[in-house]
Amino acid sequence: MFFRQLLTQDATLSYFFGCGSCHVGVAVDPVLGDEQWFLDEAARQDVKITHVIDTHVHADHFSGGRRLAELAGAKYCLHESNAGRVAYPFEPLADGQRIEVGNVAVDVLHTPGHTPDSVCLVVTDKRRAETPWFVLTGDTLFVGSAGRPDLAGREAEMAAQLYDTLHARLLTLPGEVELYPGHTSGSACGTGMSGKPMSTLGFEKRSNAMLSMSREEFVAALTASIPPRPAEMDRMVAFNLGR
Repeated sequence: MFFRQLLTQDATLSYFFGCGSCHVGVAVDPVLGDEQWFLDEAARQDVKITHVIDTHVHADHFSGGRRLAELAGAKYCLHESNAGRVAYPFEPLADGQRIEVGNVAVDVLHTPGHTPDSVCLVVTDKRRAETPWFVLTGDTLFVGSAGRPDLAGREAEMAAQLYDTLHARLLTLPGEVELYPGHTSGSACGTGMSGKPMSTLGFEKRSNAMLSMSREEFVAALTASIPPRPAEMDRMVAFNLGR
């Protein structure tokens, strides 16, 4: 298995991973303008990009997902709830769906809270073990923090949904599973996040203050610390919706 993490503009983290022996790979959350990096990495690894996945319709950057999928001849994937919402065709992802990429398995977890369509991607290298190795959490859970809940305009409701998502879905994974978020410190998508670009679920359970709160405390804390809206947010969302 190969794995690459790209720190790009506005403290955004993108990912490229897959099965080198079967010559296939997956790109996750590419930023517009970074398409060539993925194509160059694919050539370097001698793999074909088969899937390009956005963990949600982003509001903090212009997505390069559709452009990269077009250039690579790959499927562009979003959660199925975006059907009728976006103005372009995409490959719908369903909760519990497994994507086979050679010897690598990608399991889709629908994890609403940051946005209604957010997903996390649980990744297993089947040549090493049948249990997950890492999870790409998008903007759902960060190192040291949790995603902002206000982008859908229902802060308290979405914060409560995010709490339920974290505790009933994401944190039920084994503690040794590595966590790779969609942003690092400096991003407008949350407050208090670490500058370290990875962690484990077990470490976050012990040390992330947001994960030790009651539901009521979590909602109050998350809605009290919402950062300013990202610059050009309306333009970014419109672009990412294809409008």
